[in-house]
Amino acid sequence: MPVFRLDDRLVFPPVHLAEDGLLALGGDLKPERLLLGYTKGIFPWYAENLPILWHSPDPRMVMTTRDLIVQRSLRKAIRRRPYELKMDTAFAAVLAGCAAAPRPGQTGTWLIPEMVEAYTKLHELGFAHSIEAWDGDQLVGGLYGVSLGAAFFGESMFARAPDASKIAYTACIRQLDAWHIGLVDCQVHTDHLERFGAYEVPRLDYLEMLKVALDEPTKRGRWTFEIDQAAFAASGGDVTASV
Repeated sequence: MPVFRLDDRLVFPPVHLAEDGLLALGGDLKPERLLLGYTKGIFPWYAENLPILWHSPDPRMVMTTRDLIVQRSLRKAIRRRPYELKMDTAFAAVLAGCAAAPRPGQTGTWLIPEMVEAYTKLHELGFAHSIEAWDGDQLVGGLYGVSLGAAFFGESMFARAPDASKIAYTACIRQLDAWHIGLVDCQVHTDHLERFGAYEVPRLDYLEMLKVALDEPTKRGRWTFEIDQAAFAASGGDVTASV
């Protein structure tokens, strides 16, 4: 199958034409195109000195917030409450942490300056969000993603201290569940996310799940944790406290 070249028109080819997940190249990273891509199951992923590459993998890695699995060792760590958890207070620092984090089998980062600028703009518009773990005044872990309707599109995470990103991710999922944002797009398979309860589905099934999620209103703007973090910690992350 061909790989399509995008121009200035705000359109994408049908995702079923993607070859090994790669659908198109070119275009731009304007908010309108990024958001359109997410609504169609398409996201950018490329490296420096390459054109913008747009992907729609088949199968797709997803999870539902109700099905989160918290391993016993992580429950113990959450109960110790080692970090303060925040949202949307250090988006740029979280992106920098994700860009600097080593990835198995990768020598560089896909979070090149153009991507950082694009997602920072989405954050300013209230669509992209950071979830952060703090040790005092030190950011020690976190993740970021994009939210539309009842879907959260996870992008990347990092940790500089034990379990920091895992605890932030667990708290994020519990908060999303409390907000009735039930679908989490994990893009492609990783053993790490599988341990949290993520699983692969055919792309067509994902698109149906996404269509349902996008019928719900978007929680746009700056996010803050509304779950009871003391209850979250006491339960070892096992329950969603009501907001």
